[in-house]
Amino acid sequence: MMILGLVSWMQPVHGYDVRRELLSWNADKWANVQPGSIYHALRKLTEEGLLREVTTEQVGSRPARTTYEITPKGQDELDNLLRGYWWEMKPVTDPFFAALSFLPALPREEAVAALRNRAAQLRAANDGVEVAAEKGWLREKPSHVRWMWELMVARNEGEIAWCERVAGLVESGVSYLPDRMRTADPGWERWREQVD
Repeated sequence: MMILGLVSWMQPVHGYDVRRELLSWNADKWANVQPGSIYHALRKLTEEGLLREVTTEQVGSRPARTTYEITPKGQDELDNLLRGYWWEMKPVTDPFFAALSFLPALPREEAVAALRNRAAQLRAANDGVEVAAEKGWLREKPSHVRWMWELMVARNEGEIAWCERVAGLVESGVSYLPDRMRTADPGWERWREQVD
């Protein structure tokens, strides 16, 4: 969606300009668009008929640069993706949830330290946004881009509060193994010893 959207917005556009724009948005951090995959994605979208090559030109000894436009099929796909992401709630894939499901596998002290470390990393990310705002970086962005960063900060603040609350519960000795696992399932014995 990101690449289709940028080509639609900036067309006709070189792959280099798409890459530069995505990097200026830090899309590699929040949209999982890796800089090295952009040219491959442009070629694949072209093969699928979603983009078309307008021209390929070479200036001096520089590599050849291809200019792209979105096709009607590509515009339909962009519209469908965009509306889907706006109107449908999709769960966020976060490996932390997988790790959290095995909380009893960690000694309490380590779980508490890990939760507080996660909170510290989220605070550092929010501090980075604050510094960027103070330096004027965010003021130069369109309102909707600033709102996106505000949403990230708000989500981080919620997770920081959650991490601190759960770290406190784990640290206080609250039991988090269900009774059936605490008494009936010998497979949980090693973990039971760590959390009791």
